[in-house]
Amino acid sequence: MKIVIIGAGAMGCLYGAKLSLVPENKIVLLAARTEYVDAVNSHGVLMESDGVFTRYDNLNASTDASSAGHADLAIIFVKSHSTKRAVENHIAVFGPETAVLTLQNGLGNVELICEVIGSKNVVAGTTAHGATALEPGKIRHAGIGKSVIGELDGRQTERIKKICDVFNKAGLETAVSDDVLSVIWGKLLVNVGINALTGITKLHNGELLEHPEITELLELAVAEGAAVAKAKGIKLAFDDPVSRTKEVCIATAKNKASMLQDILNHKKTEIDMINGAIVREGSKLGVATPVNSALTNLIKFIEK
Repeated sequence: MKIVIIGAGAMGCLYGAKLSLVPENKIVLLAARTEYVDAVNSHGVLMESDGVFTRYDNLNASTDASSAGHADLAIIFVKSHSTKRAVENHIAVFGPETAVLTLQNGLGNVELICEVIGSKNVVAGTTAHGATALEPGKIRHAGIGKSVIGELDGRQTERIKKICDVFNKAGLETAVSDDVLSVIWGKLLVNVGINALTGITKLHNGELLEHPEITELLELAVAEGAAVAKAKGIKLAFDDPVSRTKEVCIATAKNKASMLQDILNHKKTEIDMINGAIVREGSKLGVATPVNSALTNLIKFIEK
């Protein structure tokens, strides 16, 4: 399978490296910055896990989408605020039969991709893998977890089964869901409880639960998100989103959440697609979201 990954940051490199282990796959990483492309083309992807570095060099990188050509599968791994621009700038990758998969954080990426290329070829999902960029082409595999993907209309198509099979062959545990939007909302609520609070407090995930005042904010933010999901008719895969979020905090206790990484690196965050998305959807539905509004505004202030 010819797989083009748009975005050569931590998650793009992680998936590119793992998928390159399947002999029949051809992997191309597309990046906007030449230092990322040069690093991958000169020494492959270096991935650290439990203190051990492994080199993955059966893949290529480029800044030129036209040189990559039409893909069988294109995976979008840019930050959410860059989604639409990335799809527009890499339009040469998307052929009439190219499946386009988003595994990005937050809410709204599916809609942004569909605005550019239509919905026919778009599939979506979530991943519980975590990765941290150490330098261009060099990452730390910070957390291992399951990925869930699915067609937007819930059908069990041959293409979604094939993508799932390819991921599993690469050691990326993956399952197909017949309600992938509920899966996306489930991960969104976890991110709503963790990401902004880590960005504001500079705490690691597990440390959020060590401070009662921060834990209370986590509970309130997730509860607001769950109320919005209920108003939208979203059926979540778990009954208690707050407990689920706390479980993730414990399971990823030493992780730096992506929003904390962005804050520390003075980069624009994905706040508008996470807590900000809860505020927007709540406003449409008449559901109050004061805690998520406060967290969104605080992150925006820190960004400035």
